[in-house]
Amino acid sequence: MAIKATVYKATLQIADMDRGLYATHPVTLAREPSETDERLMVRLLAFALNVPADDHDGALAFARGAADAEEPDVWQHSLSGEIRQWIEVGQPDERRLVRAAGRAERVVLYTYSSAAHIWWAGVQNKLARLNNLWVWQLPAAQSQALAAMAARSMQLQITVQDGQVWIGNNESSVEVHPEPIKAPSAATHKKF
Repeated sequence: MAIKATVYKATLQIADMDRGLYATHPVTLAREPSETDERLMVRLLAFALNVPADDHDGALAFARGAADAEEPDVWQHSLSGEIRQWIEVGQPDERRLVRAAGRAERVVLYTYSSAAHIWWAGVQNKLARLNNLWVWQLPAAQSQALAAMAARSMQLQITVQDGQVWIGNNESSVEVHPEPIKAPSAATHKKF
């Protein structure tokens, strides 16, 4: 008998001063048996950093990610079905990112862990030509501190200002400094 995914529910109160976005988002996500709390919380952070101000061009949603090789962790489809955003978490195979770049307008990767720089050194040249790929690295200590906040039911306050992110609940808070390691050459501003 296969182990089923565990359901997590979170209410995200987002105050993103960099984008002028102030909203509350109740979300439900499934944690696959092979997924860690750290990865789950980075997925949640990726959602918060990329959620659009409105749903006029389609909503951002959690996809099947680890449970389906054809879907990312988070994505946004336009109302006419095009993939606006394809968001990955971790250290995916570079071929997956190349395929995603061919299918989506914007591809964003949030990598974490102490070995992320080693992984990036091995794939950097293969991904350099992708003009719609952003790659952000979360320092390992910060993503691990974020993992400590994981609970089946969460109320999180997320504040973004000047490229810095603060995540808090009633018991603790974490400051996260995403480091850009790849942005398209045409990108004129910092966009998570």
